[in-house]
Formats: sequence, C-alpha cells, structure tokens
Amino acid sequence: MEAPTFLILALVLLGFGLVSARLSRTVLTAPILFVVFGLLLGPLGVGVVQIDFAGNTLKIIAEFTLVLVLYTDAARINVRTLWRYHSLPTRMLVVGLPLTILAGTIAGMVVFPELLFFEAALLAAILAPTDAALGQAVVTNGNVPVRIRQTLNAESGLNDGIALPVVLLFASFVLATEGPAQDAAGWIEFGLLQVTLGPLAGLLIGYIGGHLIDKASTAGWMTPAFQGLSTLAIALAAFSLAELVEGNGFLAAFIAGLTMGNVHRGVCDYLFDFAESEGQLLTVLTFFLFGAVIVPEVIGHVTPMILLYAILSLTIVRMVPVAISLIGSRLQFPTWIFLGWFGPRGLASILFALLVLGEQSSQLASELMSTVAATVLLSVLLHGITAAPAARWYGRLTQRMGDSEEAEAVQEMRPRFRAD
Repeated sequence: MEAPTFLILALVLLGFGLVSARLSRTVLTAPILFVVFGLLLGPLGVGVVQIDFAGNTLKIIAEFTLVLVLYTDAARINVRTLWRYHSLPTRMLVVGLPLTILAGTIAGMVVFPELLFFEAALLAAILAPTDAALGQAVVTNGNVPVRIRQTLNAESGLNDGIALPVVLLFASFVLATEGPAQDAAGWIEFGLLQVTLGPLAGLLIGYIGGHLIDKASTAGWMTPAFQGLSTLAIALAAFSLAELVEGNGFLAAFIAGLTMGNVHRGVCDYLFDFAESEGQLLTVLTFFLFGAVIVPEVIGHVTPMILLYAILSLTIVRMVPVAISLIGSRLQFPTWIFLGWFGPRGLASILFALLVLGEQSSQLASELMSTVAATVLLSVLLHGITAAPAARWYGRLTQRMGDSEEAEAVQEMRPRFRAD
C-alpha cells in the first residue's frame, strides 16, 4: 500500500474514533461504516484507495487477521461457562451448523444448477460461520438474558474454528474433481493432513508455550509487556509449526487459543486487551478493504440468482436449521426467531473466501466469491440496522416474562400444559 492509502486509512480511523461513542447509540455499526468508507474511497467511489485484489497486500492482511481472530476467539471461550450454558450452544453447533451447511448445499444446487455437489458444499461451508460483531448490540444488551447472549457468543466463537476444516476438506475435494484423476488421492490426503496435523501442532504449542509463560511469570522472570507479547507469539508459532509439518496453520492457531484460554487462562489478560484494541483495528481494516477492494472486484459478476442465494442464506438456510436444533428445548417461538435471525455472516466468511478462492481465476471461483461478497454485504447492512431494535424488543419481551434472569430461564424452559 502506498502512502496516500495509509493516510486515508489513518484519517478514517481517527474520524470514526472521535464520534464512536455517539455512533454506538445508533444503528450505524463499525462494520457498516467501514464498508461504506471503503466503497466511497475505492474504485466504485472517488478511487483514492487502490489495492490490487490479486496482490500480496490483501492476502497478507487476510491471513494475519484470520490467525489472530481464530486464536483470540478461541482463547475467550471459557469451557466451564460454556458447560454451564451448554445445552443451547451444543444444539446449535452440533445440530444446527451441519444442517446449515446441508441446507446451503441444497440451496446452492437449486439456485446454481451448474454447481457440482462439493462446489455447492464449499460455498455453504464458507457462509456457515457467524460473526457476533455484526450484531454487537445484541450480545452487549443487558436486557437480553445472559443465557441467550452466551449462546450467540459461544456459537460465533466456535463455529468458525469448526467450519474451517470442513471448508478445507471441501476445497480439497473440489480441486480433486477438477484435476487429473491420479491427483485426486493426493488432494484428499492433503486435506486430511491439514485437519489432523494442524490441531496437533496447536495443542502442543498452546500447552507447552502457555506452561512456560505461566512458570516464568510466576517466578518473576517476565515483564507484563513481554508476557502479553509472548501470548501472541504462541499464535504465530502454532501457525508456523503446523505449516512446516503440512498441517493447517489456521486450525493450529484456533486450537492453541482454546488451549491457552482454558489451561493457562491467567496469562491471557493482555491477549483479551489486544483483542479489544489492536484486534479491533484488524477487524475494521478488513471490512474497509472488503468495501474498497473485494466488492469492486466482484460487483460486475453479481446476478439476480446470486442475490437470491444471499437472501436464502441469511434466512431459510440459517433459520430453519436453528429451529430444528431447538426442538425439545422448550424455548418459546420469539426466542427461536431471535436466535435464528442473528447469525450474521462477516469476517470469517470474508477470510475463508480469500483463503480458498482468492488466488483462483476460474469462473467457478469468481461466482463463489461474488456470492460470498453479496451475502456478507447484505448481512452487514441488515443485521447491523436490526441489532439494536431487536435487542430492545426481545429484552422487553423477556422482562415481561419474569423479573430476573432465573425467572426468564424458567419461563423459557417451562413446558406448556393444557387447561383441563
């Protein structure tokens, strides 16, 4: 990136920061505004930001962001807290997520008849992860029961790491079917190595690295600053080791974060602070580049059928599987709708698409990238503007059900009886 682009980015960040507190009380979320800034300043607008879609800049930023997002999201997951509220997240991840990928695959083959099964499945898997940041007003609104907020947070934090190996496997199958027959076994073997050696490398680095930091900090050998930097170094070490042994570095980063956050949680304070500041910078930068680089690249390929799939992905493909996963939970219908609607597609889908499609120049890659971009763009807008109003509505609804969180939980879990 050239100096004018850096200057523009710095001024945009400064301007947003100056009014961020006031904007937090409106429907104008950070992802919405930074996508709009990117659109206005990129080739579709005044054209002052020029970054090559196929160049190394976008690829490096995307990969670095994905490593840190997976690592910090996983480190935030408190397994004990998750276990306390495990019923709903488990239902949505174990039942809802696979059904979402299946529904997305079926929708892809219906809307795009030319797609083969694994091609439609790859698209569905890329769009399966959710991004709680696009509905921040939902997960931070104290009137929304903590059980529901924890469910959405846990789902968002875990489903990108769960979906990633599925994305990699489907991408390997797609490459295998497109290449020579003798190469198919090689691609399948490559995919299996990616999803096995990567997690093993992450577990090893996360456990040993966290143990060393814990011991050195207790002995007074480390300063707080380098304790924090060392926790970040674990993500990069896990990524690099996995790549060296032909595993997947992104999966390694996720498992390393999960290990650090639960085995050595005491050394993660700096990491969580980083996620709130520098990590937020990477997130908004990605949305800015999404508007300035990715959308202009694919906008000419967007068709009515792509828009139809995007709408289906945000509604039926997401909401029906969530409803099926909640059968028997005794939740009331408004909660089904609330949990089903707030499955925004954002950062993970962008980064997954760049990871497996960014360097491809085929017609298939162009169509899939256009579909992902259209879905994310609609999600940024629709989930962003509905988050705060929906959280207020649902919060008032649950308050009428009971005066406390426990009463709300009991009300939601109470079976319905007929009056005799």
